[in-house]
Amino acid sequence: MGVAISPTNRNVFVTGSCDATIKLWDLRLPYPIITLQGHDSDINSVVFCPNGVDFGTGSDDSTCQLYDIRCFMCINKFKSEKILCGVTSVSVSRAGRVLFAGMDDFNCYCWDMTKDGMTTLPLWTLSGHDNRVSCIDVCPSGECVCTGSWDTLLKIWS
Repeated sequence: MGVAISPTNRNVFVTGSCDATIKLWDLRLPYPIITLQGHDSDINSVVFCPNGVDFGTGSDDSTCQLYDIRCFMCINKFKSEKILCGVTSVSVSRAGRVLFAGMDDFNCYCWDMTKDGMTTLPLWTLSGHDNRVSCIDVCPSGECVCTGSWDTLLKIWS
């Protein structure tokens, strides 16, 4: 399960759930704006892109998906036949171009969000943990990424 607040509208947030649904919320309403489906398993993490329009999700179905709140649709899906484990955490570069996905296979995969995620391989693979990558974030300057793992280590990648 995950939650992310829009960087451009503090009344709007998105949630991912164990029932494989994504809900877009507005604090001023007592119900979700919309419920989206697209994953086949638990959604473990959600993140808004810096533009406040797009958001990414990561799921136990081993995919990441990119949604646009203007059309309420999935606009890209990131998956590789070589990656068979769940996505534990997601983050987005400050420029809004790269989606970082922390995985159960101890790696973090970095996808170019401007490319078709079903036909391209990740740009990079950040390897070095000895257990699942449970959290990931990009520093405010955008110069480095930090991953945290069940191996009890934080790693900073530049």
